[in-house]
Amino acid sequence: MQKAIFLLLIPIIIFCSCDRSDKLADEVAKINVDVKVNRFDREFAEAKPLDIPILKAKYPYLFPANYPDSIWVAKLQDTLQIEVMEEVGKTFPDFGSESEDLEWLFKYIKYYFPNYTIPKVVTVTSEVDYNNRIILTDSLLLVGLDNYLGRSHKFYQGISKYIANDLDKQYMTRDVASAFAKAVVAPPRDRTFLSQLVYYGKELYLMQQLMPKKNEAVIIGYAPDELDWATVNEEQVWRYFIERELLYSTNSKLGPRFLDPAPFSKFELELDNESPGKIGRYIGWQIVKAFMDNNKITLQEMLTLPEEELFKRSGYKPKKL
Repeated sequence: MQKAIFLLLIPIIIFCSCDRSDKLADEVAKINVDVKVNRFDREFAEAKPLDIPILKAKYPYLFPANYPDSIWVAKLQDTLQIEVMEEVGKTFPDFGSESEDLEWLFKYIKYYFPNYTIPKVVTVTSEVDYNNRIILTDSLLLVGLDNYLGRSHKFYQGISKYIANDLDKQYMTRDVASAFAKAVVAPPRDRTFLSQLVYYGKELYLMQQLMPKKNEAVIIGYAPDELDWATVNEEQVWRYFIERELLYSTNSKLGPRFLDPAPFSKFELELDNESPGKIGRYIGWQIVKAFMDNNKITLQEMLTLPEEELFKRSGYKPKKL
């Protein structure tokens, strides 16, 4: 009888959740944002040597003062640079869908952070500098388009597969959301593994709220099968952390093993090669989700909570599957 009642309640819970989501989306849709995208990459690709002073006047922050114009003229004529610009042009002949994605992201940011000023968006090429493919300041967003040509692109040969997997246009808006999250989520208050788990959990949870239509695999940067592995093995991973008393450890080796981007996480067990990297971030995400489910608190208030307090109030307990 009890099980039957529970099953009857499931559609009601789902309906109420969908109704809240629809209302929020309606509110967000009414927010006006002015997203201006400047395709510097195309302007430079189509420029002639005489156009360099014009581009310098329009984009002074892209032209270091100590570089003479001859450097930029040479770049216009460099065969590798020309090939990069051609490949970017093929992948991004226009920026319509990407602009729409960014517009929705900034609408959600304005919803949760009303005082946020929408930055000017400038698309550039960065010589595949994937560590700095997104640069976000108070007034400017630089997007290195040559870092989003697709994981199997010829420019990415020689780059580790787990890194190249992220070099795809589907992750561009996610990377912008991540840059914003890093700006508003305070760093961990201490060096414990638990604090780092919760810090990354806050970041991922915030990104999920800012991109509710993105699936979780895109948000964390997992392939679908990697997300499935994390979901199925969540309880086992958590038990591993508890049994080895890792939560309050300050061992600096735990970051590379469980938090940093990597081809797999390092349990030093047979399951290593099956596991995705960053599994600690996934666990932290689940802790923050549990906290938000069990506490009436705003998103902004959650972001300011000390990590240990958030964990203790989360009631987090992974389910056995």
